[in-house]
Amino acid sequence: MPTPLLFTPIRLRDLTLKNRVVVAPMHQYSAVKGFTTDWHLMNAGRFAAGGAGLVMMESTKVERRGCGTVGDTGLWDDAFIPGLARCAAFIRAHGAVPGIQLGHSGRKARRFRPWEGGRPLTPSPEIEDWEAWELVAPSAIQWPEDEPLPRALTRAEIPRVVEAWAEAARRADRAGFDMLEIHGAHGYLIHEFLSPFSNRRTDEYGGSELNRMRFAIEVVEAVRAVWPQGKPLFLRLSCEDDAGWDLAQSIRLARLVGPKGVDVIDCSSGGMRGAPVVSAGPVGYGYQVPYAEAIRREAGIMTMAVGLIVHADQAEAILGEGRADLVALARELLYNPNWPMDAARKLGVEGAFDTVPPPQAYWLAKRASSVREVVPSTYGTGIGASASPGGTAAPRA
Repeated sequence: MPTPLLFTPIRLRDLTLKNRVVVAPMHQYSAVKGFTTDWHLMNAGRFAAGGAGLVMMESTKVERRGCGTVGDTGLWDDAFIPGLARCAAFIRAHGAVPGIQLGHSGRKARRFRPWEGGRPLTPSPEIEDWEAWELVAPSAIQWPEDEPLPRALTRAEIPRVVEAWAEAARRADRAGFDMLEIHGAHGYLIHEFLSPFSNRRTDEYGGSELNRMRFAIEVVEAVRAVWPQGKPLFLRLSCEDDAGWDLAQSIRLARLVGPKGVDVIDCSSGGMRGAPVVSAGPVGYGYQVPYAEAIRREAGIMTMAVGLIVHADQAEAILGEGRADLVALARELLYNPNWPMDAARKLGVEGAFDTVPPPQAYWLAKRASSVREVVPSTYGTGIGASASPGGTAAPRA
């Protein structure tokens, strides 16, 4: 039986991923003044130990004023390197490639954590640099209207913000990360420049489509200039935002950044107006996969599909049908950090337990070989049978 594509290695520049399961960057909002904690080590470590090929750390901010909450991780200073290096080393030691996403929240900065309501923060004693934590954006536009008004970046400031991405990329390399993603989606700063909904500038960074792309392209160029040539670079896009930025523009941007050194477009959507994108249709299994398929086909660049990819057969079909080159999971991995091992078993991969480290693999293989009729708690045959509890009998585990 041939190895499923999901568990076939893939080469990205000088890097080889052992499989095509990617842990998408997920905000933890658990840093202390930008510094990682043991929570970040545990969180990244459990995904690496679960068998994923690539584990991406959450959106790590390139500027202090780019922090979304009091709990964002930062990389605007060398002091942050040791904590992130600890996470990268731990990911690598447990068989996965360590990656990191770099971002800037723009006008969506300075907010309470989602489980605290997500509303704009108010001054408090724990925030020592309130005035420095400034909301900046391409244009002074607030959304919704009762939100704080951001300050439009001046023309002279923009190169300094671009350089902040490059400096953070240098630090990410020093911290030991082997893959880097630029966060250009979800209504954050790069996306704010791209969308005519949030960008009303009249200089060379606003107006025409190419002008609105200029900031994103300059960030790509600056990062690629310092990020080692042997290490891959991803760009996450909201391929449609229902606010003036659409798939056709995303395709044209992908065509421009590919030759500039972007290896993979991470295809997401929405985030500009605070609601799920509706043009993708009902939010259901794999609802954003058509974006990855279209950009892969039309822009001639590798893509990563993300968004309610839940089941092993679903992920394998996305790859087998040529709709994307990688699949990224987020909340399903929160539910089951051992999803890659589970998927390998369901897809009949020989030596499926080898996807996880020996302290797990040994005991699971021993149980599978010595105990009959044990059904793993996560077992289901696919989307149809496992959408609700139950399903058919599983292989011995």
